[in-house]
Amino acid sequence: MNYGGVGLGKTHLIQAIGNEVLARNPSLKVRYVPSEKYMGEIVDALRNQQMGILKEKYRSVDLLIMDDIQFIARTEKMQEEFFHTFNALYERNRQIIISSDRPPQAMATLEARLRSRFEGGMIADVGLPDMETRFAILKAKAETKEVALAEDVLKFLAEHIKTNVRELEGALNQLIMASKLSAAPINVEAARKVVASHAAAPKKFLSHKKILKAVADFYDISERDIIQHSRKKDVVRPRQIAMYLMRENLKTSYPSIGDKFGGRDHTTVIHSCEKVAQDLLTNPELEDELKAIKERIIIV
Repeated sequence: MNYGGVGLGKTHLIQAIGNEVLARNPSLKVRYVPSEKYMGEIVDALRNQQMGILKEKYRSVDLLIMDDIQFIARTEKMQEEFFHTFNALYERNRQIIISSDRPPQAMATLEARLRSRFEGGMIADVGLPDMETRFAILKAKAETKEVALAEDVLKFLAEHIKTNVRELEGALNQLIMASKLSAAPINVEAARKVVASHAAAPKKFLSHKKILKAVADFYDISERDIIQHSRKKDVVRPRQIAMYLMRENLKTSYPSIGDKFGGRDHTTVIHSCEKVAQDLLTNPELEDELKAIKERIIIV
């Protein structure tokens, strides 16, 4: 399983794995499907009484690749069907690759039996690319487009476009297109103009609302649930994390944070922030969750 924020290349990665498997052994049966398409097929099969055909379609493959698995966690019926498909493939020693925007433990509505299956395999965090990776991506993209770019140009873009792969590729495309339209050479000065145009674009400033939305989306719960006084386990932890992020990133006072969460007392906020800070010292999974949420805040 790989997981990470939007635009980091999760889909590209799992599709590339499927293509490589087929290239090495064309006789294998590989099937790629976005989870939302899979869910739609289940609905159609139930309506048309063709579940047997659907089961055969997905349980007879050598490699099943499913994208955005987090959507399946929203309904029990979808989880049940995928659980049995997962088991059928596992018992035949077949391979399963899935992607998600969050790790298994962060899927609040995911059934324990599926979470156990997911956590039993290899889990990879697809995080924001570092400088060397951004440079390599730009170089590979330029070669694919058959455009020769000097290393200083690639390095300049890699140093200044740090958000995600999509924006990185967008900057490269903008640079190439500008050169074609103006017949001007692609150099560092041209790259500087592209970077400047990105910097001048409207920024999504960090705010309490952005943090609340990012946390709610990540844990697949409503913002209202987080704000209100529910004591459900799957709500309490996201609420504590939202408070912690507001305190750490916006330096909001404890009383002010309490006001934003249904008028909670500042001592409750202090306890929540200290609880998250303490858990971070011993819980690497929580650290991964916070990292994924922070990446999500960038794009919300």
